[in-house]
Amino acid sequence: MILDMIQEWFKELLIDGIISNLTGMFDTLNTKVGEIAGEVGMTPAAWNSSIFNMIRNLSETVIVPIAGIILTFVMCYELIQLIIEKNNLHDFDTWIFFKWIFKTFCAVLIVTNTWNIVMGIFDVGQSVVNSSAGVIIGNTSIDISSVITDMEAQLEALGTGELFGLWFQSLFVGLTMNALSICIMLVIYGRMIEVYLTTSVGPIPLATMTNRDWSHTGQNYLKSLFALAFQAFLIMVCVGIYSVLVQSIATDGNISGAIWACMGYTVLLCFALFKTGSLSKSLFGAH
Repeated sequence: MILDMIQEWFKELLIDGIISNLTGMFDTLNTKVGEIAGEVGMTPAAWNSSIFNMIRNLSETVIVPIAGIILTFVMCYELIQLIIEKNNLHDFDTWIFFKWIFKTFCAVLIVTNTWNIVMGIFDVGQSVVNSSAGVIIGNTSIDISSVITDMEAQLEALGTGELFGLWFQSLFVGLTMNALSICIMLVIYGRMIEVYLTTSVGPIPLATMTNRDWSHTGQNYLKSLFALAFQAFLIMVCVGIYSVLVQSIATDGNISGAIWACMGYTVLLCFALFKTGSLSKSLFGAH
């Protein structure tokens, strides 16, 4: 009798522990996933105005003068190329100087308007993300109680050993969910930091745009900007796929299966989010 009472007490303790572990297990994760659409849909200026103003100030006061020096060297090199191409002035045409002046004007215009060019690219990316948000993003919240109906009654029907195993699983999955929430935050915040770092040095690579031998530097920089801007769209697609998967979790009464299915889809989401950066650069040919 005493052993039965102890077993019943231990069983109730495990049931309470399992329900406690499952209650709110996915709250932090749901919050982070729900924030993704809003975070990636922001321009660098809207995401954090303080960081944006600091980066813009650094770019205009520190990087632009360096870009001016590089631009001077590039345009002198361009003039030498134009002269040499005409058989060392044996076939000299005065129009080459007008061509050089025009290219120099374009180069100066690009460098002095680098910030507008860069922000224009991210405005395009934001427009694509915002236009697709209503189509892609569905319900991304996981509620284990809605997946498993009559949870307490099902737990009562399990043996002590099964309950202990389920308690340990719920504890492990709960800790894993917190870790995955941090991973999602790292992807979103890491992308924005990469955006700020890339935009801060924009005038330097764009100073090479008008020279055919050096222009690949500026072209690759523009490709990188487009890759970062459209990475947000790929992130949205990943979240959209995730929302479909988590809403299709089977409700067959298998608590353990439902828990691991939720965890598996979340791990898949994190893996896909980490891959969006390299995939976007590959699509735009940036390196």
